[in-house]
Amino acid sequence: MLNQILTAAALVLLVVLPINQTRAVEPLSSDEFASHCIEYRNAPDGADGIFCVRYIQGFIDGAVATDERVSLNVAAEYEQQESFSQRAARTRVGRQLDRFGASYYAEFCLGAPVPLAEVVDHVIGKLEQTNFKTDIPLARNFVYQVLREDYPCEADKVSSIE
Repeated sequence: MLNQILTAAALVLLVVLPINQTRAVEPLSSDEFASHCIEYRNAPDGADGIFCVRYIQGFIDGAVATDERVSLNVAAEYEQQESFSQRAARTRVGRQLDRFGASYYAEFCLGAPVPLAEVVDHVIGKLEQTNFKTDIPLARNFVYQVLREDYPCEADKVSSIE
C-alpha cells in the first residue's frame, strides 16, 4: 500500500513540476533588447543583429495574427444574434480591416508592405533617443509604442488633426 502511494506521489510530481516551470515566460526587458539592437548597426548579420530583427518581426507577426483572429471572433459572435446596430458595427470592422490591414485595432498600420529594415531602423533610432530603462522597461511595450507613434493608421492621423 505504501509503495502505491509513493508511486502515485512520484507520478503527480513528474506531471506537476514541468507545468509550473513552463507557465510563465519571462518577458524580454528593454535593456536586454537594446543590448542586441545596438549591435545591429555594426553587424546586421551578427547574432545580436539577427536577434533584434527577428524580435521585431515576431512582434509584428504576432500582432497581425492576433488582431485578425480577434476581429474574426468578434464578427462570428455578432452573427449569432445581431441587431441592426450590431450588424453595422460588424460590417464596419470588416471595412476597417480591408482598408488598413489586420493590425488596425492594435493602433498601427504598416499598410503597403514596409521593409522590415525600415521598421528596425525606427525602433533602434528610438532606443538611442529614449531612456527606455525607466520609461518603458519591457521590450514588447517599447516596440509597440514605436509602431503606434511611427506607423499610425490614417484614421488616427485624421482624428488627431481635428
